[in-house]
Amino acid sequence: MSTGESISAWRTIARGVDFSPELKEGIWLTGFFAVLATLGRVVVPIAVQQTLDRGLNGPGGPDTAFMTKMAVLAGVAIVVTSGASYLMTSRLFATAERGLATLRIKAFRHVHDLPLLTQNTERRGALVARVTSDVDQVSQFLVFGGMIAVVSVGQIIVATLIMAYYSWQLTLVVWLCFAPLFLSLRYFQRKLSEAYGVVRSQVGVMLSAISEPVVGAAVVRSYAIENRTQDRIDTAVDRHRAASTRAQGLTAFSFSLGGVSAGLANAGVLIVGIWLGLAGEITAGKVLAFAFLVTLFVGPVQMGTQVLTDAQNAIAGWRRVIGILETPADVVDPGDGGTALPQRPVSIEFDDVEFAYPGGRPVLHDVSLRIEPGRRVAVVGETGSGKTTLAKLLTRLMDPSSGAVRLDGVDLREVPFTSLRERVVMVPQEGFLFDDTLAANARYGRLGATDEEIREAIRELGLSDWLATLPRGLETRVGQRGESLSAGERQLVALVRAHLADPDLLVLDEATSAVDPQLEMRIGQALERLMSGRTSVTIAHRLSTAENADEVVVVDAGRIVQRGSHDRLVAEGGVYGRLHASWVAQHTPR
Repeated sequence: MSTGESISAWRTIARGVDFSPELKEGIWLTGFFAVLATLGRVVVPIAVQQTLDRGLNGPGGPDTAFMTKMAVLAGVAIVVTSGASYLMTSRLFATAERGLATLRIKAFRHVHDLPLLTQNTERRGALVARVTSDVDQVSQFLVFGGMIAVVSVGQIIVATLIMAYYSWQLTLVVWLCFAPLFLSLRYFQRKLSEAYGVVRSQVGVMLSAISEPVVGAAVVRSYAIENRTQDRIDTAVDRHRAASTRAQGLTAFSFSLGGVSAGLANAGVLIVGIWLGLAGEITAGKVLAFAFLVTLFVGPVQMGTQVLTDAQNAIAGWRRVIGILETPADVVDPGDGGTALPQRPVSIEFDDVEFAYPGGRPVLHDVSLRIEPGRRVAVVGETGSGKTTLAKLLTRLMDPSSGAVRLDGVDLREVPFTSLRERVVMVPQEGFLFDDTLAANARYGRLGATDEEIREAIRELGLSDWLATLPRGLETRVGQRGESLSAGERQLVALVRAHLADPDLLVLDEATSAVDPQLEMRIGQALERLMSGRTSVTIAHRLSTAENADEVVVVDAGRIVQRGSHDRLVAEGGVYGRLHASWVAQHTPR
């Protein structure tokens, strides 16, 4: 591994611990148990050597009392070692799980703070993988690898010191046998890091390839693209298999190299030990103890190859999770230091606003607009004109590249999210529903709302007869993404949710889904009641919405080109005149 890569690996671990401070809790006590477990393992070889050389082959003949003492000492050492290992592992497991739970929560929370462009361009499966399987890899390493690596290093050092005390010649034989493995560790570490980086990346690709067709199953069946979809999944699975096979191949080779080194070490100790024994330079007890010590030396070395594999897999996953956490949020919450919005219909002001996506051309140019409190404004324009971007800026899903968006004279960047989300509500084209009951989905507008308050909101929107048609009323389950309801009914639930929130500013991206005339009338009536007494901005796709608005704002190529009442703009012509003529032509019976 190069110096840069080594620093990167250590920096990854250090940053990971910074994000999960629980990992450091009680580390010294856990380390004490690790040291106790390490030292306890070398007692048995020493006891064997002493039993053989002093107890059995002592100058005065066999010493039964001494051998008994050594047997008791070995037994106590085994019990202490087992207890220390258990305490070390259990503490490490609990600490790791607490720390990684914090990491998951932070990563999941930060996903919601990421720039919308990052969320839209990043594969959903990759984002899910970073919060789930990538963290699982870190967990596996911390619980079964991290402290084991420390214990193994300590065990190697202690075993080496005792072996050197018994025979420097045999110690040299052992280290010479393992020298090729130790010298190749840097190479294998670099290769394993690269290989498992590819594996973690392919996990995200595979999850995306599998999850998208599951969510879009209806589209897959409707267009009879099962074979093409299966080919895409097969390709992703095959690439993951190839990446995993290559990584595991490197692991297997390094592990086998450790096995060869262990075999050579045992053979070398046996041959050289017999030669030294015949020369009178070492006792039989020391040779036997040496065999035990070589086992203590070999075990950690062979385990080290697996730990190295887990470490590279974990570090690759850790890097991906940290990559999410270190991606700056483009919309920053001012928190308690911000200015809360008053509870009343608010005024809106766009002051020389420009907006461009990163690396792209501006999509809004010099937008200046003021909307008085309580006004109903319809924003119209061709597809791609920038009207939806205006709505996202108004609800602070994004911040302008320059200029300012103000509510009641307060720059949105100074408004705490808690105040903004309470006072400003956006109803998107397709109201997203969670796989729960209608009541639970409505409560996202106000979490503490009772069933009676939800029914009252439905009555106020004139939707009680619609609720009566549902099989279980408020307890009707809507299915994943609301698929048990029609597109229009999902929009009705979104309007109930917005009504429960009781905002002062409503931003509506008008639904374009084809609904039957009766349901369209229900939506229109519910919208009329919802907007009553509130400032509202509607991204209008229907002529009727623009006709009923107090004012129409026309956006073209990122600029406001017209504004005024519907009648005045029709008479004026221009962009609105063309849009109006197109609407009329589309809805005129032939």
